[in-house]
Amino acid sequence: FTQQYQPAVCNSNPTPCKDPTDKLFTVHGLWPSDSNGNDPKYCKAPPYQTIKILEPQLVIIWPNVLNRNDHEGFWRKQWEKHGSCASSPIQNQKHYFDTVIKMYTTQKQNVSEILSRANIKPLRTNRTLVDIENA
Repeated sequence: FTQQYQPAVCNSNPTPCKDPTDKLFTVHGLWPSDSNGNDPKYCKAPPYQTIKILEPQLVIIWPNVLNRNDHEGFWRKQWEKHGSCASSPIQNQKHYFDTVIKMYTTQKQNVSEILSRANIKPLRTNRTLVDIENA
């Protein structure tokens, strides 16, 4: 389960982000690994299909930071590259996206929320590793 800090994504990308970023961590993807720790990619799976019922939540927690006009393309890429390889624990595409939503919202894996509870706000100040680890 991978998250990204939106301003860092925009600052490290050779192509600037088209829209202002939110100062928070959002989902980048759910990437399975095999028993050897390898990350399989582009496995055989049913093709990506739009899941409109989940879209309002996904736009918030899993936006396409680089192009906010193409969230769907980003989700498709994540499904085809990573989600398609999670067939053992993940039953299908909807389950893949439901799992991500659940991990981010209910399993205390929202990095922005964890840091906020520790009073670590997105300011232009440096933080020590100890501050982050203690959060």
